[in-house]
Amino acid sequence: MFGFTEEQIYRYSRHIILPQVGGVGQKKLLASKVLLIGAGGLGSPAGLYLAAAGVGTLGLVDYDAVDLSNLHRQILFTSEDIRRPKTEVAQEALRRVNPDVKVIPHQTVLTSENALEILRDYDVVINGSDNFPTRYLVNDACVFLKKPLVDASVLMFDAQLTTFDAQRGPCYRCLFPTPPPPGEVPSCQEAGVLGALTGAVGSLQAVEALKLRLGIGEPLIGRLLILDGLSMDIHFVRYAKNRDCPVCGEDPSITQLIDYEEFCGVPHRQPAEAAQI
Repeated sequence: MFGFTEEQIYRYSRHIILPQVGGVGQKKLLASKVLLIGAGGLGSPAGLYLAAAGVGTLGLVDYDAVDLSNLHRQILFTSEDIRRPKTEVAQEALRRVNPDVKVIPHQTVLTSENALEILRDYDVVINGSDNFPTRYLVNDACVFLKKPLVDASVLMFDAQLTTFDAQRGPCYRCLFPTPPPPGEVPSCQEAGVLGALTGAVGSLQAVEALKLRLGIGEPLIGRLLILDGLSMDIHFVRYAKNRDCPVCGEDPSITQLIDYEEFCGVPHRQPAEAAQI
């Protein structure tokens, strides 16, 4: 059946019986490549569910080592992993979930010098970073490479989720043309975050990525999902492509990647906890 082994037919049986997925869709997932920016509170659940779903290649970009303060939300790691490189631990954990999956670790800080090279070979990018330099860098790289970007943020008890695809709709800079002033928005390290909420939102990022690769449903392009974790109120805000967007507009002023140094109190090249949620 579609070239699956007997083990794969059984492993993915609940996918295969879905009319919207089937054997053809599962084959498409096995051939897919998804890149996770950050193996933290969002990247952990997203990576686990994408591996379990049979996404054939998962890339992980992270420079950090596992810290005790990570463990209340970054479910790829355990106490035994403290001080080990996150990409190394994540690679082992995801391979245990599904040996069908090839995991490519990128143990590095993402910069204007390496972003295009790293992102180039992937079909979908998932952003789990918690700082503005990385957000803008990843967005711009995805626009230049024509890649869809599933973006989310979680702070304290609040979360936001959307999908950017400049080929079909707005990009991140259509919403926020330039970064906010340094110190205006606190990081999770400064303000805190409810661990379980990152799990829920990271899982939704995996759902978006799977929909994009399968070509089913309606992705969150042009729609921002806003979740209040305390009340469980969910709102959607629609936003449109900005013709004057500095990177994807009709006359873009940004034509190459930019590194924002010392932004929001977080040095761009510092492998700090604030580099991811």
